[in-house]
This record gives sequence, C-alpha cells and structure tokens, in this order.
Amino acid sequence: MADQYDLLVLGSGPGGYVAAIRGAQLGLKVGIVERELLGGICLNWGCIPTKALLRSAEVFNQMKHAASYGLAADNIRADIDAVVKRSRGVAKQLNQGVTHLMRKNKITVHMGTGVLKGAGQVEVTGDKGTETLSAKHIIVATGARARDLPFAKADGDRIWTYRHAMVPPAMPTKLLVIGSGAIGIEFASFYNDMGADVTVVEMMDRIVPVEDADVSAFLEKSLTKQGIKILTGAGVESITTSAAGVKAKIKAKDGASAEHDFSHVIVAVGIVPNTENIGLESLGVAAERGIIAIDGYGRTNVPGVWAIGDVTPGPWLAHKASHEGVIAAEAIAQALGNTEVHPHPMDRLNIPGCTYCHPQVASVGLTEAKAKEAGHTVKVGNFPFIGNGKAIALGEAEGFIKTVFDAETGELLGAHMIGAEVTELIQGYVVGKTLETTEAELMHTVFAHPTLSEMMHESVLAAYGRALHI
Repeated sequence: MADQYDLLVLGSGPGGYVAAIRGAQLGLKVGIVERELLGGICLNWGCIPTKALLRSAEVFNQMKHAASYGLAADNIRADIDAVVKRSRGVAKQLNQGVTHLMRKNKITVHMGTGVLKGAGQVEVTGDKGTETLSAKHIIVATGARARDLPFAKADGDRIWTYRHAMVPPAMPTKLLVIGSGAIGIEFASFYNDMGADVTVVEMMDRIVPVEDADVSAFLEKSLTKQGIKILTGAGVESITTSAAGVKAKIKAKDGASAEHDFSHVIVAVGIVPNTENIGLESLGVAAERGIIAIDGYGRTNVPGVWAIGDVTPGPWLAHKASHEGVIAAEAIAQALGNTEVHPHPMDRLNIPGCTYCHPQVASVGLTEAKAKEAGHTVKVGNFPFIGNGKAIALGEAEGFIKTVFDAETGELLGAHMIGAEVTELIQGYVVGKTLETTEAELMHTVFAHPTLSEMMHESVLAAYGRALHI
C-alpha cells in the first residue's frame, strides 16, 4: 500500500523544506523527497557556505588594513584549506539543523529521486529500492543547477561552477570569472581578497546588470580600485585547457579579440531548472524552457500539482523560494478545508536582492530607469556613506543609499544600496514596501543614532530636498 500524504514535497531546498514545515504546522500529513542532502543547494552548496567563505575573506581583508584602526597584525596569511573547512562545517551544521526540523515537525523524509507518475503519485528510487508515494497535493521544488557554456564545460579541474569554486582543488593564481551577476561577483570578490589576480567578463554594458545603473557604476569603480579587472560589453569566444592552465579568447567591447592566460575559470552565466525527467510532461504541466508556469500561489495548470523556487519564474533567490513555499502550503491547507489561513499571492516587487561582495549590494523594487519606463514621475534621493558618523567610525565610508518615489503619490517604488552591511539594512525598505508606506511615514520614523540605518532616513529626506547631513 502506497504511503498516503496530504502534501508531498519534491526537493528539500529552502523552498521545499519550508513548505513542508508550514504544511505540518497547519496539521497536514507531510512527506518530503530528497535525492542528495536535506537543505538543498542553498544550504549545502550555495547561499550559506559562500557567505562563510566571504566572511573569512572579509576578516582577512580587515586584518590587512589593521594599521588604519590603530592595530598591528604582522605576517598574516590565508590558509585556503582551513577557510574551506570552516565553510563546509557551517553547511554541515545547518544540514543537521534541517534534519532536526523534519523530525520535530513529524515530516517523513524519503531519500531518493522522485518522478511524478500520474495524479497524486510519485515514484521514489533510492538506496532502498523503489517505492510509490501518494499525495493529495504535490509541490515541485527541485531547484536548479549552474548553466554550462557549450565551449566551457565544467570539469572541476580548470573550469569551475560555483560548486567547484567552494571547494577549490588549488588556489587560483589568475582567475577568469565569466558573468557578473551575484554569484560571479561574489566569487570574484572572494578570490581577489584571498590574493588571486581576477578578471571579470560581462556581456552586458555594466556589471550586476539587474541593479540600478548608479550602483553598477559605483561597484565597478570600487572593484577596479581593489585590483579586479572588469571587461564589460565583452564575451569569451573559446576556452582551451591544459595541465598548465587555461587559454581564453576574449572579444572586447571594441570588437578586437585576444587570447589571455589564466589558471582557472569560474562560469557564472545563470542557472538551468531541474525539471527534466521528473514526469512533468506526462502530466501536461505547462512550462517554457524548463520554467514551470504558476499563479501567485504556486498552482500549476494541473490540479494538485504546485511549483515553487528556482523551477518557477524569477528572481531565483532562496528567500523567494521560502516565501513561495509558505504561500503554497497555506493555499493547499485552505483547499483541504482549513478556514483559518488566508494566503496572499507573491508580489515580486517586494523581493529583496543581495550581493555579498565587498562592498555589499542590496536592492528592492524598481530601479530609477524601470520606474520611469513604467510611467512614473519620480523623486530620487541619494545619501553617501561618507556623511554618516557610524560608517566613518567603522572605517567603511564607501557607498550610498538611493531611494525612488512616485512624485505624485509618495509611494516608495524602490531602494538601492551599496556599502557596508546593506544586505541587512535593505529589510527596512522591504517592510516599508510591504506596508505600502509613503515618504511621509519614513520621514516621521525615528532612526537610532549612531547607526548606518540613519542613511536610509537621509536618503528619503534627500528625495524631497530635506537631507540634513549633506
């Protein structure tokens, strides 16, 4: 007899395991299927371990500048093996935490590869053989993997994806990073801080192209000052590997092509959803290029089949997946008769984005350009870190905060930051946008002194010509 569940989740990443927990909290009988490690890519090979690596690089960078704080740190060095070991330890600890959460919430874990086999049926093949599970509702949360370049297939030796870059077989001496999204820039920042000679190639006309243009320009200037070579409007035409290293033919912005030598290459040109061979086609689940079509609650076009996270339209971020998981679980509980839950559809304009390079980048909502394209007349405020006492005291006076408002209504349309700890500061604006705040509420809010968050207040004031400290 097949196991019977109210909810079965395929994939245990930050979307899947959160959906399972929320379903269990709502009284559903929940099972989860995982083919590799509980916590998925983000926890084991993505968000968390990369932040551990970046923290080591940040501390190392601060040690190199100890004298500017009146401190002495002599003969400092980086031990890449120890740095990686710490990162893997952090990932292991959190993996064990998810295992505990599954037990605590009485969620049954099935280790193996799951395939949809008809209405409410999932076949799981693992070390213990094959079993068939049955569920009233199924959430597909199988995540995504790094996209390969046709001429630069990752081999783990000279050509790396993010996964290889987290456990490098050797410290790169001269590193090429292809792609300047969050993953590419974070690894460029990490390896540069650790002592590698880093070059970033980006096909678009600016780095971190999804961010506000002012942020992109500031980040490029900062990273260049740190020693990273940045080539925008450029493309890698071919890559040849050997025991000695990598030869890459790069076409520059002016159209000229030249061959360059590197020790290693990181390919960071996007992701591919893990939606092949899991039975979606046989059920008629609508998808385009592997991305599953859903409504604001995670429903697909097939009753009883839901999807969340990186298999659905972007942005492809862990926190977006988690929130989608909560929404879907609540909508499923509601469909099964729970009248106490009232899920709201996902609003993608309220999803923050964070890049943990040095300096950090964070944003939410519309860029200035996108706001104007959408037909808004805007008021824009900028406030520099150099005008903030806490930033100066920290020795982190590089960066700015930019806010974008609708000039007629005062609606907060977007916020864009670059500088120390902005990945923490951004949440203030995310809360504001979710509460549909206007400039008036933000102006009337008291911000503690001395804090970095005061710059958020000043940026709002600056949009209306009222900044106090510039």
